[in-house]
Amino acid sequence: MRVSSLTLALSLLVSPAAFAQTPSPVEAPVPAQGEASEPTPPASPTAAPVQAPSAGDDNEAPVAASDDPGAMEQASNRVPLQEIRRYVGVFNAVREAYVEPVEDRKLMSSAIRGLLLDLDPHSVYMEKDTATAFDEGTEGAYDGIGVEVMYLGDGSMRVIAPIDGTPAEKAGIRAGDVIVSVDGRTLTPADNDGPGPLRGAPGTSVTLGVLRDGETAPLEIRVDRETIRVVSVRGRMLEPGYGYIRLSQFQVDTAADFNRIVGELQQQSGGTLRGLVIDLRSNPGGLLTSAVQIADDLLDSGKIVSTRGRIPISDAEFSATPGDLLDGAPVIVLVDVGSASASEVLAGALRDNNRARVIGSRTFGKGSVQTVLPLDNGDSVKLTTARYYTPSGRSIQARGIDPDITLRPEGAETADPNAPRAATVYTEANLPGHLQGDEEDGSTGGEALPGDGPITAALAELKKPWVPTAQVHAEDTPPAVAPATPAPATEPTPAADAVPDTTPAPTPEPVPAAEPTETPETSTDSATPENSADSDATPETSEPAPPTP
Repeated sequence: MRVSSLTLALSLLVSPAAFAQTPSPVEAPVPAQGEASEPTPPASPTAAPVQAPSAGDDNEAPVAASDDPGAMEQASNRVPLQEIRRYVGVFNAVREAYVEPVEDRKLMSSAIRGLLLDLDPHSVYMEKDTATAFDEGTEGAYDGIGVEVMYLGDGSMRVIAPIDGTPAEKAGIRAGDVIVSVDGRTLTPADNDGPGPLRGAPGTSVTLGVLRDGETAPLEIRVDRETIRVVSVRGRMLEPGYGYIRLSQFQVDTAADFNRIVGELQQQSGGTLRGLVIDLRSNPGGLLTSAVQIADDLLDSGKIVSTRGRIPISDAEFSATPGDLLDGAPVIVLVDVGSASASEVLAGALRDNNRARVIGSRTFGKGSVQTVLPLDNGDSVKLTTARYYTPSGRSIQARGIDPDITLRPEGAETADPNAPRAATVYTEANLPGHLQGDEEDGSTGGEALPGDGPITAALAELKKPWVPTAQVHAEDTPPAVAPATPAPATEPTPAADAVPDTTPAPTPEPVPAAEPTETPETSTDSATPENSADSDATPETSEPAPPTP
């Protein structure tokens, strides 16, 4: 209900009435015959008339003094007329004098995009096709390769994470890869428009040019497209009494599926579990509400997450209700640099409430909420409206969650430190124009932790006696290296089978609808300039995720 109210409030802000000015007698439009016109509200008796600034004057007209606070607030919220005149002048110059004709609609669309261009990378304008693909990421299937990506400024795409069991994962696409070309053509910012070049009919294929850490030249990876139906929750027993649940994204049904699979594991274990590993590696986020519901399933009480924005309706606090699915059994949360937005919300809530230990590497650091505002032409605006805060009051933004125990990738100790890196470091803090974080430290962030080694390390940690360490910082614990060979009792992680009735990831292909997301901006097979999935173009859908938190 709160999300719907926020969407309504913001929709009112972008309605024509929000830009209403008191027209001068010369500028007042004359309604056509038979056309109804809205009555002009009477001027406040204490407010002097506001004179528009003359052309060439860059200073806005001063607001007359008034004893009425409401009138003063209304004056301060007016659109600056001089800036509007300047825009109209440039618009007319381009339309009349540019070397080639440009449609008015295209010019206006570019102007609207420009309003969002210098905001954070998760605030984007989505045309109808992109907005539809964005919704499919949280509520339905889509045709693509199955990868969460984020558009970079030059048009290339940074992979937030390949989705479990999809063609992208099977072809060897990894979190942190940078896709620089598609079918031999270098990507440009124009490829951000629409559903993106990764989408396409099932049965077709695409060849990706990929920059990867440690590789001296771009890799060429061929990926087949198919209809992506993401299984967001999978579970199995690691050993008698010890369960494992993989959360690949936060979708509409993720919380219900988590509840069901916990029950199945408990039955396999004779009624109760001795412990549970929750794997959030390379989980780009999605729907905030799903992450909150899972945290509530594991907490008896306490705060889960709070959001704070500029308008009061953006401020919210979610708290747990009585009832713990695991009856207090210990929990290990496994994260890495691909864990973003709603994943970070869940990890932070369980750790701050002393309900779980977090192991792995520092997470992505997407601590913002995006709200999708539908427009009357079918397009949408995805706008950052708030920041997330963990129960302890710490901001996730541009910092992420520091694990209690740090793991390194297999072979990290023997890797060449001078090996080339795939473009820039892969974190929220590195995105151009990102929101500054309260605890941003300029570090290089975490690492991707693929394979079964980290699961083995998590199981070993799960068996140790546990004293709650929610406030212990990662720097107090020496890094560990995930064992290269998984313990015999650990089965290899099965690939996710396509399940027709499972909703795909959120922010993906382009990254949640009016749910606050994780998006790394992200979109599925799509990308957000934050986080998308085979959006083939992102979060916080969110991420996230809404793949938008």
